[in-house]
Amino acid sequence: MPTRTHVFITHEFFPRRGGIATFVEEMALAAAQEGLNVEVWAQALPQQTPEKPRPFRLVRLPLAGSHNFSCQAKLAWQLIRHRRHLRQATVYLVEPGPILTLMWLQFFHAFRPRHILLTFHGSEILRFAQNPFIRPLARRLIRHAVRISTLTHYTKNLLMAHFPEAAGKIVLTPGALRHGFHQPTAPAIKPTGRLVVLTVGRLHPRKGQLQTLAALAALPAATRAKIEYWLVGSASKGDYEHRLSRQAAQADLQVRFLGDVPDEQLGAIYAQADIFALTSIAHGSSIEGFGLVYLEAAAHGLPVVAHDIGGVSEAMSAGETGLLVPPDRPEALTAAFARLIEDAELRARYGAAGREWARRHDWKASAALLFAALSPESKP
Repeated sequence: MPTRTHVFITHEFFPRRGGIATFVEEMALAAAQEGLNVEVWAQALPQQTPEKPRPFRLVRLPLAGSHNFSCQAKLAWQLIRHRRHLRQATVYLVEPGPILTLMWLQFFHAFRPRHILLTFHGSEILRFAQNPFIRPLARRLIRHAVRISTLTHYTKNLLMAHFPEAAGKIVLTPGALRHGFHQPTAPAIKPTGRLVVLTVGRLHPRKGQLQTLAALAALPAATRAKIEYWLVGSASKGDYEHRLSRQAAQADLQVRFLGDVPDEQLGAIYAQADIFALTSIAHGSSIEGFGLVYLEAAAHGLPVVAHDIGGVSEAMSAGETGLLVPPDRPEALTAAFARLIEDAELRARYGAAGREWARRHDWKASAALLFAALSPESKP
């Protein structure tokens, strides 16, 4: 490929965590390893947070990285300031924040980049489509984009349903394990003799921790006595964490809130677990477009219990790496947990299959597909 710069623009990057932040960093690493000239423009680094060395140029912008008007205006100003550089670049908008900003800047031909690439993760598609002011701007930007990626067929179909202008431009860039992932060779020593059901994800209604807790609390007393429920994740806005704590206190069940565990320490938590649960639900316009954490859990050999919603069925394999149940069937969720708790052979079979499943995709293949050579004629 030519040495044209590929500029990733994102509000979600280290030290922020989550699926989008992981996706941005892994795609940038893969593109750089393939020989592309990569720059990542990201939100400001908090004070006293050390920067990690990376094989690409990282530009920290003077903005917090939220989606509010002030942050959008600051990003717009930075893009205008550097318009000469961006006009000759491939500009990759990796998530909703910068996509919203460029919706307004797209009207200025003097600014427009040589090539625009977009990635849609899921929830933003619904938000853009439901807003009568944003919807026409999104359509115009999608028409200008030369290539668009989604992580799942589910998200691709959702995008096509609301924005048919994306037809012929979409490529699938499925998630994969983080670089440097090492499969554990031996199980950790458990602090108790009980089985551990583990959830990893921010404490938010969409992640379904309340549904998992209710399903476990509904198990027969003899089955409940065999397990503990561990929750890893930071609290989101609102009172959801307090609701979880209250329900946990009322349940005849051992529940541990482990807080926001650093990535480098998560491996030890996974190694002590026996079952992974993330029972996401629909929450307004917020949906589960994929879920990299399902892959991470499977790679650690954990059978997965999940709700059949959004793109979750593409992040795991029902009946092969775990159990997928309808989100409106709490009794089916309880039955799925009971089945895995009581059947060690089934847990082992799903866990072994999950280790293989988690490695079926890699970031280099996704990057190669998204950044395949663009002809000069493809300029919008």
